[in-house]
Amino acid sequence: MKKVAIVILNWNGRKLLEQYLSSVLLHTDRSLAEIYIADNGSTDDSIIYLQNNYPHIRLILLPKNYGFAEGYNRAIQEIQEEYVLLLNSDVAVTSGWLNPMLEYMENHPNAAACQPKIRSDREKNMFEHAGASGGFIDRWGYPFCRGRLFYILEEDNKQYDDIIPVFWATGAALLTRTILYKELGGLDSGFFAHMEEIDYCWRLNARGYEVSVVPQSTVFHLGGATLQKESPRKTFLNFRNNLLMLYMNLPKWQCRRVLLARFFLDLVAATKMALTGELPNAKAVINAMIDFYKLRHNYREKRSINLKYTKLQKINTQYKGSIVIDFYLRRIKKFSQLSFK
Repeated sequence: MKKVAIVILNWNGRKLLEQYLSSVLLHTDRSLAEIYIADNGSTDDSIIYLQNNYPHIRLILLPKNYGFAEGYNRAIQEIQEEYVLLLNSDVAVTSGWLNPMLEYMENHPNAAACQPKIRSDREKNMFEHAGASGGFIDRWGYPFCRGRLFYILEEDNKQYDDIIPVFWATGAALLTRTILYKELGGLDSGFFAHMEEIDYCWRLNARGYEVSVVPQSTVFHLGGATLQKESPRKTFLNFRNNLLMLYMNLPKWQCRRVLLARFFLDLVAATKMALTGELPNAKAVINAMIDFYKLRHNYREKRSINLKYTKLQKINTQYKGSIVIDFYLRRIKKFSQLSFK
């Protein structure tokens, strides 16, 4: 059996498979990795295309579209390899991309997950929004990356090429230990999509494991292939899932205070959207807040389990400041200007 299962989740994505799958086959050491396509009940001709052009690739056929989180969970239940790598269908990889990450995991037994450097496939010298060179969150739960603060992307000049622990690794290219993925229940299926990898990495961190970025591996991510940046559906999922993530993972002494602060900050965000002509997105934020309070009681058991197995209530890779204040009031636009002390 090979060391790594590379699992690409597909839903009606023939065009993306045509564009990106060849790079995975070309640049992946097949003695190390088996490539799987997990199909989320596609209704296009994705499966016929794969069977005709890549008959050697293993297919995991799911009966319907379970979304990003549950789609991966169901597919990975069939995986036996020691490591599993969740890879978006819109990612182009580079020569030897897998080896540095696998070597790092093999040499660091406490490492539970890692990601490569993520650069934009549209502007290849720029970091990409979903992961850049490692992910973090601030004290109020807002995510950002080494190389990306909110909508500002930095050019990659090798300024973030050191291997470091991070708070979260991107789901666009996430290498993790299969046994841990299954033990922790994988991604939260209730999220459907967005924020699920941050929640997964939070659980890993809280249990005392390490999550890292290995920039010696580089991939190029198209991004926004499923839901466009301005999509109210994406806005809804990001805001709703972020609140659920905070509720499930924050210790009791922090949870109430942080959620109250987020209630205020999310109202400010919705107001700003409404005043700048983004009324559908403003409504999505309000609906996300309402949906969170409706769903919160369904997550009490998961919260109890998370807190039961938490070893580290204070995670060193969580930014102690407010990225909102730093970005909008202090005018900080680069990760290197932040202080984690």
